Amino acid sequence: MFDRGQRSRFADRAEAGRRLADEIVERGIDADVVLAIPRGGLPVGREVADALDRPLDVIVAAKVGAPWNPELAIGAVGSDGSAWFDDDAIERMGIDADYVERKRESVAEAAAEKEARYRGEETPTSLAGSTVLLVDDGVATGSTTIAATRLARARDADRIVLAVPVAPPDTLRTLRGEADEVICLLEPSWFGAVGQFYADFGQVSDEDAIALLED
Repeated sequence: MFDRGQRSRFADRAEAGRRLADEIVERGIDADVVLAIPRGGLPVGREVADALDRPLDVIVAAKVGAPWNPELAIGAVGSDGSAWFDDDAIERMGIDADYVERKRESVAEAAAEKEARYRGEETPTSLAGSTVLLVDDGVATGSTTIAATRLARARDADRIVLAVPVAPPDTLRTLRGEADEVICLLEPSWFGAVGQFYADFGQVSDEDAIALLED
């Protein structure tokens, strides 16, 4: 099993993917496909897919931000329109229903276009009856991850194992109610942002993401 006391930081996403793959193999998880949340999840997913000798595909969901602060996530929407919203936060901040519905539609359209850009002419991998490894480079609020999990469910995945290098404990508690199993290497209570747990957390370009997927 992964020794959480051994190291508390990753060199880069590729190293995080290799360490995550070691943990998945150690646990004896046999998945049919690895689904990465782009863009940052693709370098991690590539390492996991190669280690397990499984196909790699993308699953695209995008967060919905508050009207006055796009970085403040109030929910997320998948490329098929499936969505998760933080109803308590929406009510607390007084965000009207029209805004939420408009963003649901526009974000779903953008996510579908993004998915098509990565995949090109390739059709999505069938998830019907399969065990899916859902991978990202880390989780903060969990909104995008929840939407991606629900999208995989909507595509008839039989079992979903969420595997991420780092996430805060409170978010993990929520995610364990969404996925069938959750694997996380680091669960720091002093969580600020995913990037603080990487020495190199540079942006992954669309070109690099597509190349990783094609590999």
